[in-house]
Formats: sequence, structure tokens, C-alpha cells
Amino acid sequence: MSLAGGCTIRGVCGKDPDLNSLQEALLYGIKGTSAYYYHALEVGYDSPEIGHFLAKALYSTLTNVNFDKNRFLELILENGRIHLEAMKLLDKAYVETFGKPEPTEVPTGTAEGHGILVTGHSYKALYELLRQIEEKGLEEEIKVYTHAEMFPAHAYPELRKFKALYGNWGGSWLYQRKEFAEFPGVILGTSNCVQQPTKAYQDRIFTVGIAGLEGVPHVKDYNFEPVIEKALQTPKMKAYNGGKLLTGFHHTNVLAMKDRLIELIGEGKIGHIFVVGGCDTPHKGMGYYERLTELIPGDALILSAACGKFRYNARDYGTIEGIPRFLDFGQCNNVYSIIEIAVALANELGTDVNSLPVSIVLSWMEQKAIAILYSLLYLGIKGIYIGPRPPEFLTPNVFEALKKQFDLKLIGEPEKDLKDMLKEGTSVDESAPLAEELE
Repeated sequence: MSLAGGCTIRGVCGKDPDLNSLQEALLYGIKGTSAYYYHALEVGYDSPEIGHFLAKALYSTLTNVNFDKNRFLELILENGRIHLEAMKLLDKAYVETFGKPEPTEVPTGTAEGHGILVTGHSYKALYELLRQIEEKGLEEEIKVYTHAEMFPAHAYPELRKFKALYGNWGGSWLYQRKEFAEFPGVILGTSNCVQQPTKAYQDRIFTVGIAGLEGVPHVKDYNFEPVIEKALQTPKMKAYNGGKLLTGFHHTNVLAMKDRLIELIGEGKIGHIFVVGGCDTPHKGMGYYERLTELIPGDALILSAACGKFRYNARDYGTIEGIPRFLDFGQCNNVYSIIEIAVALANELGTDVNSLPVSIVLSWMEQKAIAILYSLLYLGIKGIYIGPRPPEFLTPNVFEALKKQFDLKLIGEPEKDLKDMLKEGTSVDESAPLAEELE
């Protein structure tokens, strides 16, 4: 028998607002984990452990199965552990499939010829499109551009080898309707963060893989024949020499200069390391991240990932003894590389992460950023700043509990927060997995 309106009040289902909040928090986390897991599966990499946890966690949120708030907090931290495994799996999948990322300057201008703009997260889809353009001998006729989270694709050797891959167009998903309308060629959506099109480009957009839009043609089995044909029918783009953006940092290439980094830290030439990353959002509070990165002193490195960086990655941050101050690690899942670097540096210095001058400042908008936060909490990292506002699925009671247990901080004024970050950094719980790894 069904209930009219469903379970909308506590008396019907037995859940209080805080339990419902914890269930929602878990659901957001496993959605994020599912995204990374899916992209690993796309290129043939699997982990039964991840799949088994997703089933267990989802089942735990079903009606009348688990009312224990403490167990949900445990599941959220377990989600953090599994999400770390998912990031590790996806990194392994991409490196073994497309090669180790290399620091690469990417043009933001245009080349003469027809254009295809690829947005989303799927390197598999991009690879297949580039391969098919090459097979048709159209690499001089058609140029492929990346958008938003596809931007780091230029750093992978097996993608960069294709002559059709030219540059990057636009910034984050937030401005895609304006940027897609201005792009004269075909647009291809490969994952989440693709929005229903406007009339300006609805007749030249396609989706592939997990992505789907109402009334938009969907490419099956990565057969990009209709996309390529449509591109040849669109106006040619004129050559334009825009600026360049640097991407492609990864734990494999940063740790290759580990000794130099340690030397510079020891000499005081690198005084602090900031991890500033996460989603771009329409919230006016995102101006905080633009201002914070502008204020960060010249003896600090800024490690970034995900699409929020498009608000501040075009700025010239200079170098420290030849090392770029701003290091773009790519997609949101590449936070795994940043964690690897922090652990390796701490081990080399014979200390723990708490003694490293590291501050973590995250912006959240959707599920993957939430799952990354859970991974950091699972590792026992305390003192993380999040914003531009608290996650709306967390009740005041649940958010206060997380703040207390993990010293989670909500961003405030960038000038004041920066002073506190430079004094305190982050800390690691002595009983947490990361502390054990550092022993």
C-alpha cells in the first residue's frame, strides 16, 4: 500500500531531520564515487570493492532499514575511503591508457578550420573522436577544442599526439550556454555538467556515453560519424592567437623534483602550500577564491584541480626558483595526486602533514566535490576550509557536529582567513589512516 505524498513527515517514516540529512550526505557521496567509477569502467578498469560498497551504501538509505546516526557517519567516512580508491583506480586507468601527464601549455585561441568542442570529463570519448578524425584524414580540416573539465586532456601523451587536438575554449560549465553559443562548430557533451541547450546551438550539439539531453542526438558506441559530418557543415573558424594556460601537473612529474622542493622548503623559499580547488558555482561567494589566490604571498605554491580554477588560473603567478607557483593538476579526481605529493613530502621531511605548511580550501557545487571532502576527512585531515556556503543537505546540527569533529571551517573574509591559514595550516588526527601511513 502506498502513502499519499510519500514519506514527508517524521511520523510516517520514523526519520528525524538529522538522520535524513546524514542519508542525503551519504547519497551525495556515493553519487560522486559512481562518477569516477564509471569513467574508470569506460576504459576497462574495475574494482568489485567499489561496486560492493555502492550497493551497500545505497541500500542503507532505503526506507526503514537503518536509523542509527552513528552508523551513517561511519558509512560517510567509509565512503571517503572507497572514494579514495576510486580516484586511485581512475588515475591508474588514465595513466596506463593515455600515458603519464606532462606539463603542457595549451592555446586558448583558434586554428583555421571546422571545430568540435568537447565538454565533460570523458577522455575515452575524446580519444575515440580524435582517432576517427585521424582515420578519415580530416586532421587539417577539423580541430578539436576542450572545454571545462576536459582541459587537462592536453597533458596526456596519447591524446596530445593527435594533430586534430588544438586548444581550449572557454572556462567552467557555469558559462557554457554563452560560450557554446559563441562557438561556431559542433559541441559534444560527454558527462555531467552539460546543460539543456539554448536555441543558439541546439541544432549542433550531441551527447555520448552517460550524458543525455532532451531533444539532442545521442551518439551510440562512440560512433562519431554524425558529429564529424555535422562539423564539416558548420562555418570554418578563423585563426586567432590567444594566450596559453598551463596544465598537466601530476604526482609522477612533481615528485620527480621532490628533492628540489624539499630543499626550497628547508631554505624557507617555499613558505606555504595552498590546495585551492573544487567546483565553480553561480554563488557570489566564489569571489572569495579569486581574491584569496590573488592575496597568497609570493613564497607559496598553489595546487589546484577541478573547474573552479578557471576563475583564477589565467593570472601570472610567476615561479619560485624556476618552479611554477600555480600548479594545475587537472580534473577534480586528480586531487589524488595532490594527496600523494603531501604524503611523500611529509615522509621525506621525517614529519607529518601537520608540520607541513599546507592549507586546503575547497569550493563545492556537486557530488564529486563532496566525495573528495569525505576522502580528506577519512584520512584524518582537519582544518579544511569549505565554501562558498555550507552544503544545503546538512542540517545545522549535522554541520555543527562535522565542524566540531573535523575542525571543518566555513570560509569568511579572505584577508582574515589567509592570516589564519598561514599560522595554522591543516592537521592530521593521530589515529587516522594518513597518520598511520606517515609512521
